[in-house]
Amino acid sequence: MTSRTIDMPVGSPAPTGLTQAEAERRLARYGRNEVEPPRATPLHRRVLAQLRDPLIMVLLGAALLTIAIGDHPDAVVIGLVVVFNTTVGVAQEVRADRAVAALSALSAPHARVRRDGAAHEVPAALVVPGDSLLLGEGDIVAADADLTEASALLMDESMLTGESEPVAKTAGDTVSAGTVVVRGRGTATATATGTASALGRIAALLDGEHGPTPLQRRLASLGRVLAAVTLALCVLVFALGLVRGLGVSTMAVTAISLAVAAVPESLPAVVTLALALGARRMAARGALVRRLPAVETLGSVSVLATDKTGTLTEGRMVVQHVWTPSGAADVSGSGYEPHGALTRSGRSLTPEQLRPLQELLTTAALCNDASLKPPQSGSDVWTAVGDPMEAALLAAAAKAGCPGPAELHRDCPRIGEAPFDSLRKRMTTLHHLPDGNVLVCLKGAPEAVLAPVVLAEPPEVLDQARQQAAELASHGFRVLAVAGTERLQWHPPAAETEHGLSLLGLIAISDPPKAAAAATLAACRAASITPVLITGDHPATAHAIAVRIGLVEEGSADTVVTGPELAAAPDTDLTAVRVFARTDPQQKLDIVHAWRARGAVTAMTGDGVNDGPALRQADIGVAMGARGTEVARQAADLVLTDDELSTVVTAVEEGRRVYDNIRRFLVYAMAGGAAEILVMLAGPLLGLALPLRAGQILWINLLTHGLTGVAMGAEPAAPEAMRRPPRPPGQHILAAGVWQRLLILAAAVTAYSLIAGIGARGMGLPWQSVLFLSLLAAQLGVALGLRARLFTSQNLFLPASAATSALLAMAALHVPALQSLLDTQPVGWAGAGLATAAALASFITARLLRSAFHRKA
Repeated sequence: MTSRTIDMPVGSPAPTGLTQAEAERRLARYGRNEVEPPRATPLHRRVLAQLRDPLIMVLLGAALLTIAIGDHPDAVVIGLVVVFNTTVGVAQEVRADRAVAALSALSAPHARVRRDGAAHEVPAALVVPGDSLLLGEGDIVAADADLTEASALLMDESMLTGESEPVAKTAGDTVSAGTVVVRGRGTATATATGTASALGRIAALLDGEHGPTPLQRRLASLGRVLAAVTLALCVLVFALGLVRGLGVSTMAVTAISLAVAAVPESLPAVVTLALALGARRMAARGALVRRLPAVETLGSVSVLATDKTGTLTEGRMVVQHVWTPSGAADVSGSGYEPHGALTRSGRSLTPEQLRPLQELLTTAALCNDASLKPPQSGSDVWTAVGDPMEAALLAAAAKAGCPGPAELHRDCPRIGEAPFDSLRKRMTTLHHLPDGNVLVCLKGAPEAVLAPVVLAEPPEVLDQARQQAAELASHGFRVLAVAGTERLQWHPPAAETEHGLSLLGLIAISDPPKAAAAATLAACRAASITPVLITGDHPATAHAIAVRIGLVEEGSADTVVTGPELAAAPDTDLTAVRVFARTDPQQKLDIVHAWRARGAVTAMTGDGVNDGPALRQADIGVAMGARGTEVARQAADLVLTDDELSTVVTAVEEGRRVYDNIRRFLVYAMAGGAAEILVMLAGPLLGLALPLRAGQILWINLLTHGLTGVAMGAEPAAPEAMRRPPRPPGQHILAAGVWQRLLILAAAVTAYSLIAGIGARGMGLPWQSVLFLSLLAAQLGVALGLRARLFTSQNLFLPASAATSALLAMAALHVPALQSLLDTQPVGWAGAGLATAAALASFITARLLRSAFHRKA
């Protein structure tokens, strides 16, 4: 790729920089400025990994058995289920592997460098160590570099550190790849590129595969159990038949049919449908799922680790409080929108009360390099151009009724300035007034302004201001002190005017919590999910936000642990802390690992490059879609298109719904399969020599595990879904009352079906056909009785599919072709009545069990 020469900004230094030939030599030596993507996993290995799942292996065995007995339609159906499930799994894996590839762009597709004495714009991938980088407002740094010159340079490092406030940089400081120039300009010498840069080191932390989800672990365990039980039952039924004198071929076909019945072959289809529907529901509510199994994992989340800026907070600086020696006021409004009001104790201010506040905010608006950008087409959001803190001052000035920036700069043009730097911690501007005097405007950190060398104020006024500043800072506000005065003449340079000024007041700025943040965390606690705040921000700010959203109690400052404290005390119990501040990417990983080691299922939210490793390693990585980086989005399992944490709670509810539906299907399908086996075992003891024929067993299995079973995956969430604790990650899928319900329902369906069959025999009816119909109808009754919401219109597919299955069951008794295939006969109204009674009794039993175990779904 070739570079192109660009114009240098006015006043830029003119170092020669590298020669193009030297840059090419270094490119060959150090490699491209990008992260090498991992080797792609071959398609056949992905497919084999899917097929090694125990349940899939059981289904493959069932398909072979159905082929062996000549039941080719069932074999085709089972094969299609396996193919569909494998295809979906492979597709999701391919999408998840894009995480590391996103880092190759280094968040900076182009960079400005000086080579051969001229400025060029080159692809960021071609930047090499030693390149002279030219940095201006809005630029993304392409490599780690040492600053050789900086003029009022302010950097946004939040994507790497999580720190929400921009950082001032001077010559001699370092800048990192991926950070953004908020204000000013500078030149820097690249010191590290590619994998040696900050982004490269974070990319190394992204290595590692996703482990199995809780659902995958539970289904794998179930598959192993089913495989063993199925084999044992095949042998048992076959042996008992031979003992009773039945033919070897007859019992071989019957045993194989029962083996197929014992395996809930619709389970992968039910799981896939439930997950797909869950993903679609989440997408409609602002959550895009990148890995399909993540849908269910959300239902098991027990710890929600969240960052602060943009997730719990608005992600925009806002002036919330102003103070002057004559009085204070609260400032309403949100974001950078210049609409709101100043109030005191909830009341509007009089013109006399408002005047000193207007003077304060007008001075802050003059001593300012930012601007506000009105909403663009398709958006209603005002945005900041320049330092977000200074933009917040402009918005507050507009809310106070001060003249706009254009009018201010027209009437009071700037004639001098002393830019903010990290040593002085203040900024001063000089403005020409209409009467010929000069207005001095100063703002800065309270410790740099509230001093006798700067202000001509009585000691008691300075003490009062310092106490007020300390009080505001303790509540997590960024506090600015503002001062000013008029001078008869201009004293250059501007820094020499920083004395004898009048204190105008204090301005408290913060990134306020979102309106729904407190309610979201309350919903998490109601669902027994532990919220944890992890931020790179200042500990006082983190604690203040945590208190305001109800994460910790007032006065519990000792609950905040910082990254340096963790580094000094590596044995700290990370699971005992609820608020972390000043953390680095590795410490975020450590926190996630600590909770997982304790057995928790973790969800981690984030939007920055620094969040990528933790998002990758958490059970569920949740990225912000609107303001998040591509690295965060690609590393995550879930992307929030609305950037609202409340959407995570919605997704958790959807995950619990999915898991409940899968467990409900298992109760239904395995109880039905067990009932079929029990009928075959108990029937001969009650005088029913061969209760069901192989074809009848397979027909029952097809109708109950087919449409009806799959429809159960679309059931709505139970009313109590978010009022119970999450599932323990190590809990077996048949635990928490499932196996008890399964056995009770299996026994009930067996009893009701056998009673109907014996009754039919006593009435002279074709008892085998009545038993066939009753067993099928009883299972359909269970399917309807297990519903969490009995009379809901959200899933009409279930009652419709149950009705369809019932009609197909009747067709098996009356359609000549099916009569011949299944060896059935019409049963008349009496036989149909016995089957209906079995269905009704099974429905009532399922409802009673639902009530008894409703807290466990």
